[in-house]
Amino acid sequence: MSLSKADVLLTGASGFIGSAVLREAVRQGFRVRALVRRGSHYADLSSESVHFAYGDLLDSASLRQACEGCRFLFHVAADYRLSLHHGARVLACNVMGTDHLMSAALRAGIERIVYTSSVATLRYQVGDASAEEPESLPLEMAVGPYKRSKILAERLVLQKIAEDNLAAVVVNPSAPIGPRDWRPTPTGRILVAAARGRMPAFVDTGLNLVHVDDVAKGHLAALHRGRIGQRYVLGGQNVSLSDLLAEVASQLGRRFRAVRLPWYAAVPAALAGEASAFLTGREPLATWTGVQLARHRMYFNTAKAARELGYHARSYRLAVHDALSWFEANGYGVRRSAACGGLPTGL
Repeated sequence: MSLSKADVLLTGASGFIGSAVLREAVRQGFRVRALVRRGSHYADLSSESVHFAYGDLLDSASLRQACEGCRFLFHVAADYRLSLHHGARVLACNVMGTDHLMSAALRAGIERIVYTSSVATLRYQVGDASAEEPESLPLEMAVGPYKRSKILAERLVLQKIAEDNLAAVVVNPSAPIGPRDWRPTPTGRILVAAARGRMPAFVDTGLNLVHVDDVAKGHLAALHRGRIGQRYVLGGQNVSLSDLLAEVASQLGRRFRAVRLPWYAAVPAALAGEASAFLTGREPLATWTGVQLARHRMYFNTAKAARELGYHARSYRLAVHDALSWFEANGYGVRRSAACGGLPTGL
């Protein structure tokens, strides 16, 4: 396959964060070569500034070809599934795939790389305290294959920076929400389930919510201003799950009704979800990993990204609004009350 020259190679263009990064890169005037798998959903990403190339993170030859002629690389692609059933695939894609791509980028002489890691690699804090970039999570404390894969992949990138002069900046998004969450992601699944009245009970954990388009802008800021070898949390607001569910209900014109459960009460649902994943191959809403993570509030601090990248995130309520509006418009069974208006007030 003969590929036209491009400023940027982007992996994961058909994914949630990747599609947002693609749009932001095009908006900023970059020519983008988007690496996608055959059969991926990407028709809505077409633009005269975008060329699509077929490839796979586990196919080294396709990665070498994709890197040719590109100056910069956004490695956004990742397998983001929490069920134990998909663990082997998650580890292979996120760790081995990253190794293959970074080696191809070194060989091609790519000038600068933004690697999309995750706040999953950071050590969570006690209570409502927020974690920051220096606080790495030990591998032995990682719950589930997804967190282990992101820790191992991030370590691999940092090692190549130190030993092979890989010109990479690491960004650590928190829990993005917003439009174009086609699959949807685990956080998006919570929004859809809550919006459809299918979350009668919940474990009141905490998470850091951020608009996916703000995460995309953070990626471009990291390309322009990030320091090689540094990590930057691209997050938004720390929000309890109860507040998130109440916000969803409010924006849909409903009263918030759900039973708060201790984390261990959700174990049967998680085990049932894992059994369902084994039988159907589909990602369940409740997973063993998700229940274990719910024992801790995953709160994070974005001060470093704000200081060094000029990063800014808008209100999580706007992100919820944009996500619900998109789910409603695209057939996910989300229905807003006729009394609901536009954007929530106070943003």
